[in-house]
Amino acid sequence: MSELHIILGTGAIGRAIADELLKRGKTVRMVNRSGKLDEAPAGAEIVAADLYDSARVREITEGAAVVYQSAQPAYYQWPEKFPALQNAILEGLSGAGAKLVLVENLYMYGDTNGVPLTEDLPYNAHTRKGRVRAEMSEVAFAAHAAGRVRVTAGRGSDFFGPWGLSTSAMGERTFYPMLAGKPASLVGNIDVPHTHTYTRDFGKALVILGERDQADGQAWHVPNDNPRISQREMAGMIAVEMGIPLKMSAMGKLMMQFGGLFIPEAKEAVEMMYEFEKPFVVDSSKFEQAFGMKATPMREAIQETVTWYKNHPRKK
Repeated sequence: MSELHIILGTGAIGRAIADELLKRGKTVRMVNRSGKLDEAPAGAEIVAADLYDSARVREITEGAAVVYQSAQPAYYQWPEKFPALQNAILEGLSGAGAKLVLVENLYMYGDTNGVPLTEDLPYNAHTRKGRVRAEMSEVAFAAHAAGRVRVTAGRGSDFFGPWGLSTSAMGERTFYPMLAGKPASLVGNIDVPHTHTYTRDFGKALVILGERDQADGQAWHVPNDNPRISQREMAGMIAVEMGIPLKMSAMGKLMMQFGGLFIPEAKEAVEMMYEFEKPFVVDSSKFEQAFGMKATPMREAIQETVTWYKNHPRKK
């Protein structure tokens, strides 16, 4: 039997990790609460587990070489539930010998006022979810320093790509309306640079981090192609790929606040609007220089993403 790799969470990033691992001939177990997954990757085992239960985490990860932590509670439940989830995972893996690869975003840095994001920036979050991200990362790397669990982390920006992304700015709110001839629904200032991370690149980068001892004890920004592209430019590239005229609308902070009266996810997104009001550019040169990986060219990534959305019409 090949080396066992376990993916906690079966969302877009979990699926991207699974695809990359299966390409490399690894044995893959994916874990979610139900034990079910539509269009599960061929060859992957799907297992049900409550990841808030550290004993269950230990049970399902026994014998694993690498564990990828991509599970998360609902976006509006992060402050209340996310630390408990990750702490249970750390406890379940403590002393077991498996390497833990964390899937992280960039909230912990806070508002850098347009300064490109590098891994050596201080954690200066001013938002609830940013402080949660900072706390969780610090606790995980403290566990690494104490010798309890080998830890590394891959950090990505706003996602786009296959498997549908209901809360992402370049996810379902953009691709499905455009395919229907309607305006893409963007946010903030759509003409400032904003880095987007392709889901398949994120999956590949996380697998590389799992393979390389050099990655241990550090956070890494995963590669992104054309990190200074604006939302308007990216939507234009999507429209060209679809062969349609570009139509779009943009929601500002006030409209997001109004939407938050009715939609919990929109309410939680308001505090993160600083990412879309100023340049938000991610520097991934540390990863690229260390591991030699380059991101998928943007046009190719958009082509693959459009094809996925065409083949997966929105569920009514």
